[in-house]
Amino acid sequence: MPLDLNLRLSGEAGQGIDTTGSLLSKVFHRDGYHVFTHQDYMSRIRGGHNYFQIRVADRPVEALEEQVDLLVALQPRDWQEDRADLREGGRVLTEAEVPEDPAVLTVPFTALAEQAGGRLYANTVAAGAALALVGHPLDTLEALLEEQFARKGAAVVEQNRLATRLGHDFVLQHHAEAKLVDLPLLPPHDKLLIGGIEALALAALAAGVQVYSAYPMTPSTGILNYLAGHAAEFGVVVQQAEDEIAAINLALGASYAGARSMVATSGGGFALMVESLSLAGITETPLVLGLGQRPGPATGLPTRTEQGELWFALHAGHGEFPRFVFAPGNPTEAFELTFRAFNLADKYQTPAVVLFDQYLADMLMTVPRFDFGPLSLDRHLATVEEIGRGYAYARYAETPSGVSPRAVPGTAEAVVEVDSDEHDAHGHIIEDAATRKAMVEKRLRKEQGMRREIVPPLLEGDPEPEVLLIGWGSTRGVIAEALQVLREQDVQAARLHCSQLWPFPAQEVAEVLRSAQRSFVVENNATGQLERLIARETRLPLTGGVHRYDGRPFSPAGIVEEIRKQI
Repeated sequence: MPLDLNLRLSGEAGQGIDTTGSLLSKVFHRDGYHVFTHQDYMSRIRGGHNYFQIRVADRPVEALEEQVDLLVALQPRDWQEDRADLREGGRVLTEAEVPEDPAVLTVPFTALAEQAGGRLYANTVAAGAALALVGHPLDTLEALLEEQFARKGAAVVEQNRLATRLGHDFVLQHHAEAKLVDLPLLPPHDKLLIGGIEALALAALAAGVQVYSAYPMTPSTGILNYLAGHAAEFGVVVQQAEDEIAAINLALGASYAGARSMVATSGGGFALMVESLSLAGITETPLVLGLGQRPGPATGLPTRTEQGELWFALHAGHGEFPRFVFAPGNPTEAFELTFRAFNLADKYQTPAVVLFDQYLADMLMTVPRFDFGPLSLDRHLATVEEIGRGYAYARYAETPSGVSPRAVPGTAEAVVEVDSDEHDAHGHIIEDAATRKAMVEKRLRKEQGMRREIVPPLLEGDPEPEVLLIGWGSTRGVIAEALQVLREQDVQAARLHCSQLWPFPAQEVAEVLRSAQRSFVVENNATGQLERLIARETRLPLTGGVHRYDGRPFSPAGIVEEIRKQI
């Protein structure tokens, strides 16, 4: 039978849940397993109830599961909150004394940690205890502890190792009969273990980003942290601005000057950036904007997940101007589409929005290594010959494609003039109707070329399905696993994953819709934003939608259950 194990570490913020979860994920990854992780945490620095869930398998996995096989509860009073999610035959490791529940195994995390050097090592004790209960050796964990804590000195490394061994040995001595499974070492694989937010940031580096500006706002802050950590190595100017308005204007100024620029935020910050998004539209200044979705309105649930800002991204800004909107579904797509966004923003001199959410940002997933070979940096800057001299250069020259030759200040002897008021071909302010009409049509004419750049949606499953599941963004993996379940239950099913949402692939989606008996759009929002977009663009009916909007992501079982209800 295939191996598929789900482990959840729970506790308060400040107890090292994230550190321990990341370490165990790396252990399983290095020892040959496929890994998928999910975090659920409250909006507070200390306290609360948080967890880090790890799915370990001997085959690729790309979604969470609601039921867990092993729960490690670092906060004794909280274990009951997760007990309902324990699979039959599962185990709980906690300090709480619960003699009436045979699934609960008592481990004195705090006392063992104090033996190792202090209470703060309780999470490391828990890591060792967990590995003992799933029959996995400690070697890789001990090596990772040395890598992670070497900068703090040999004593800290040894205390962490001791804590790990104490937790491991305690379980073997007192709970050996409760061992869940044996996870032996597997042959190493050449896959990456990477998070969505890291993939977004890595794509920006690969695309040659030169200026990144932002104001910290969950779930986009990880991009700022990652790029700041590698700024000196890659020669990137990383600026934490005083607010989101300053952040986007800084990026626009840098782009006008010729630098590849990016800014990222979440919904509340994007609301502040909207006027400057329109500034990018009328000045035809390239800009890549990462939009990390979380539940709103207002501050909403700042550390939870939602897909509630598709229509916001599509229509944000006053006036009419073209844009790209991408929505990656996993770390691989996050890398590929963010890189693509930089090239296309330059090519069409327009904003490119990369939509992601907290679920995608925080996940860790085993994926094939990124292929840097075919990547090329396409700046699409005008040559000296195209520019000419002095005031002869027209920044907004009329062209059949709507894309004018783009020069940056300091190129040859050309004078580059831009304006946020409506302007003529040379960038001079105008008021006449004819020029206004011509400039609007010039900018919108770019969409003809942009539509030829559409990333086609991914189709998998039966060619004439009884049930078609449609999704976008981070629902990619969970819909893929729901599809597998439906097909195993003898349902003729298929899935359609949309990773580019504007320009929208209406023709491709319409063809698939016509082949399906029933079509359901699965999305983390209450109003069916992709469902409404499909209906508007294809003029075809959909059967319905599967929605979740409580701040938590879907599971494959949850989707299948809802589809069963509706059919």
